[in-house]
Amino acid sequence: MLEIRHLKTLHALREADSLVEAAERLHLTQSALSHQFKELEERLGMQLFVRKTKPLRFTSAGLRLLQLADATLPLLRGAERDIARLAGGTAGRLHMAIECHSCFQWLMPTIDQFRDAWPEVELDLASGFAFAPLPALARGDLDLVVTSDPLELPGITYVPLFTYEAMLAVANQHALANKAYIVPEDLLSETLITYPVERDRLDIFTRFLEPADVEPAQVRTSELTVMMMQLVASGRGVCGMPHWALHEYSSRGYVKAKRLGERGLFATLYAGIRTDMLDAPYMRDFLLTAKDTSFSTLDGVSAVR
Repeated sequence: MLEIRHLKTLHALREADSLVEAAERLHLTQSALSHQFKELEERLGMQLFVRKTKPLRFTSAGLRLLQLADATLPLLRGAERDIARLAGGTAGRLHMAIECHSCFQWLMPTIDQFRDAWPEVELDLASGFAFAPLPALARGDLDLVVTSDPLELPGITYVPLFTYEAMLAVANQHALANKAYIVPEDLLSETLITYPVERDRLDIFTRFLEPADVEPAQVRTSELTVMMMQLVASGRGVCGMPHWALHEYSSRGYVKAKRLGERGLFATLYAGIRTDMLDAPYMRDFLLTAKDTSFSTLDGVSAVR
């Protein structure tokens, strides 16, 4: 009666908190996912969740199946890893670099899980801020680069991890705090706080300010997210940042998060990988672990459409 796919879809629904987002994560249409749930409920003779509730509410039957999913899916994943080891590819190298300062908060749990699952893989992590990681990836010095700025390079494949919204952090008392959304001209008199990377790697410049031919009054840099938030909260400037990195501070009322443009400014984070490594079992598992961790720990991310 029950199938693994049912447990996976229930788990995805709980994590996504909506049928639309769950369908995106499972690469299904919303109608296909709805049909799958309807079919399962008819088999069981019980409703699994209450439709049109926010947040989503599961029935007693749904909660029981979620308990089963929580117990079963990790065992299934572990068995798949073991089979991959038996088939070969247990050892190898995974040297990676990050082009995103705020990625560390979710990538480190991913690495911890991966290290436990693949102890024989040589793992190394470097910051991609002091050198050009994508050319290093193409040369073979690296095996994976986390980036939001993919470059077309021979032998490199980009695997989308998730889509996120870039937003502007402002102080609670700032004049922009009450605006519905920010337009480029709003930053003409502002100090813009950024990470210390080239402007052509910052979406707030390349996709928001520069197309409108707008330059902020001043640019200030900081390497630490928490320091940037302190500067914003004390009225020393405003800061562009991914919603999932900003949410930790805006949800506690430390700063306000404002949309960039009426429709928002969205970007995709990728894992750049040498194409010859795509089929390595440990590489496939790392990508799955990274996606699972991002969807379960980051607010406001969505599957790439």
